[in-house]
Amino acid sequence: MIIPKYIERQIYIDRVMPYVQKDIIKILVGQRRVGKSYLLFQLMDKIAKIDPECQQIYINKELHEFSDIRNAEDLLAYIAAHRLSGRRLSLFIDEVQDIDQFENALRSLQAEGNVDIYGTGSNAKLLSGELATYLSGRYIEIKVYGLTYSEFLTFHRLEKGQDSLQNYLKFGGLPYLKHLPLDDAVIFDYLKNVTDAILLKDIVSRYDIRNVSFLQRLVRFLADNVGSLVTARKISTYLKSQQIKISHNLVLDYLSYLSSALLVLPAKRFDIKGKKIFEIGEKYYFEDLGIRHALVGFRAMDINKILENVIFTHLKTAGYKVTVGQIGKREIDFLCEKREERLYIQAAYMIPDDKVRDREFGNLLMIPDNFPKKVVSMDPVIGGSYKGIEHVHLEDFLLSLV
Repeated sequence: MIIPKYIERQIYIDRVMPYVQKDIIKILVGQRRVGKSYLLFQLMDKIAKIDPECQQIYINKELHEFSDIRNAEDLLAYIAAHRLSGRRLSLFIDEVQDIDQFENALRSLQAEGNVDIYGTGSNAKLLSGELATYLSGRYIEIKVYGLTYSEFLTFHRLEKGQDSLQNYLKFGGLPYLKHLPLDDAVIFDYLKNVTDAILLKDIVSRYDIRNVSFLQRLVRFLADNVGSLVTARKISTYLKSQQIKISHNLVLDYLSYLSSALLVLPAKRFDIKGKKIFEIGEKYYFEDLGIRHALVGFRAMDINKILENVIFTHLKTAGYKVTVGQIGKREIDFLCEKREERLYIQAAYMIPDDKVRDREFGNLLMIPDNFPKKVVSMDPVIGGSYKGIEHVHLEDFLLSLV
């Protein structure tokens, strides 16, 4: 096949390369349209340079030419018909979860040997569940997110600055936007179509959802409540005010489906002193801010929600496990952990006076450890630190860590 032109996303290539041509299945997992297919193309190029004699087979379940590959048997038959004898094979499968019992085929191919397997998927729960069951210890999952701010600047050929940051916060980081004018009507029409595709293909069809109207209302509720603690009871109460009766269990199921499709990303609460996860109440952030705005609009009054969301997804892209910290009655916006590292982040739009400064920095000062702590804001003039806590401008923060 002819590989289309692309802009390299070095973050993910660096994460995959240590496993190239190793006996371990590589699965790229992310929301639809975050660029997983193009990462496969980049890997195909890299492998062709490393091993020019290696045969490559590419299967994309979103293309009609592969519609006959419905299950594991079809997949194995297709590969057997196209495989060249005696040559090492690199296999690339886009949207692998659309092949019924795909895990059986991957396990069989891996057992044969001399096959290097790569796949993408847009359903985190399905992939992790099936792969963990059948391929435990024999696969690696790499999470893929939309463009970072740095990548956004590269893709759109922009210089950093207030206007570029504003565009990123408004339109989000789906890679295809580089082909569109950064115009509200054009971008949000495209993002609404992407949202509909995620809801219909990855949730309604997969889970046989009948109450589509409730699903749509739930997504809009989460978009309106980004950064707020959410419980099934809170959602049910809201729905009752709209004359809609839905059980708590059904709410929990639908939240799970939205998270599995990676449309929203949950952040659980962590008791810093008690060192335990709270079982009830978590926050939800959108994988892509542009999609969030396509649902409820881009509103200046939501700037604190937008700020939290963009910081959260940036931390996730950087590879951190992110929870919401709780210390007594105080809340720490983000407790971030990666290997032996820990980082605390407090987000604030502006710090106009001592009262706000004492609140935002004071929450972090209550934490009884010496791990790094930062306050991220959009104040026009920022410098130095306050009692050992670093004060960072949002743009500088988004250009770091990854």
